[in-house]
Amino acid sequence: MAEMLILLAALLAGGGFLLALWRFIQGPTAADRVVAFDVLTVISITLIALAALAEGRGIYLDVALVYALLSFLGVIAVARYLEGRF
Repeated sequence: MAEMLILLAALLAGGGFLLALWRFIQGPTAADRVVAFDVLTVISITLIALAALAEGRGIYLDVALVYALLSFLGVIAVARYLEGRF
């Protein structure tokens, strides 16, 4: 039962990933693309956490945490660049 719920969550996250990827490609402004990129990274982190849960390996959670920190710093840097404060 749990495996089926993990699979369902992964499928829903995959659908959200595809929608965010479409916005990233289509986004008319740079701000749209930055927000879409942030959503893509959050969904990727979710998928990594689901993989950790499905495989029973805690090391994947460490990878997800490092990826989240790097993603946060990257989005802040791009936002500051777009604002013109770099």
